[in-house]
Amino acid sequence: MKILICDDEALIRDVIKQYLLVEHFIVFEASNGIEAIEVVKNNDIDLIVMDIMMPKMDGYQAIKEIKEIKDIPFIVLSARSEEFDKLYGFDLGIDDYVTKPFSPKELLARIKAVTKRLQSDNAFYKYETLILDDLAHEVRVDNAILELTPKEYDLLKYFMQNKNIALSREAILSNVWGYDFYGDERTVDTHVKTLRNNLGKYRDLIKTVRGMGYKFEIKENI
Repeated sequence: MKILICDDEALIRDVIKQYLLVEHFIVFEASNGIEAIEVVKNNDIDLIVMDIMMPKMDGYQAIKEIKEIKDIPFIVLSARSEEFDKLYGFDLGIDDYVTKPFSPKELLARIKAVTKRLQSDNAFYKYETLILDDLAHEVRVDNAILELTPKEYDLLKYFMQNKNIALSREAILSNVWGYDFYGDERTVDTHVKTLRNNLGKYRDLIKTVRGMGYKFEIKENI
């Protein structure tokens, strides 16, 4: 899950980032609305934590312009606590509004609540006849269920969630095995090899990125 933190205060961005990294989120940063728009154009962002009072372009204007690019969920951070500001934000389509000063733990809880909804809404991944149904916890090719190990399933899900993104072995280990995993990076290579074999005609969707890791490369949206 990729989250963009947009705030002109570097300390606030860093505090939020550290909490998110512990929870295995992939974090992007921007210091104003213009930078945020560029990040969204170049990355498949899942959720944005957006400050309102920023130089160059404020948060509300950035939300308007980003919504024209992609319908991304927003959690707004603001020192403004007036009802008008909150209602205006919700009229723009934001998902939550957090008033500064805020508790990082509370913000994290709100982020998790939104991402949990996102994950339940996006629990179905499909490319041609390759289907990963997260609610049923099964993978099918041509309507036949594949017999995958739990780690192969998690690995395929991570690849499909991050389609067309070059993923390092370190990132794969962190997000599929967890930060507390102390094994060798060759573990990734071993599981990719068996996953490719199980995918049959779709084995070549998992491309090797030389000197880095792997990419799940497709030519259309899942």
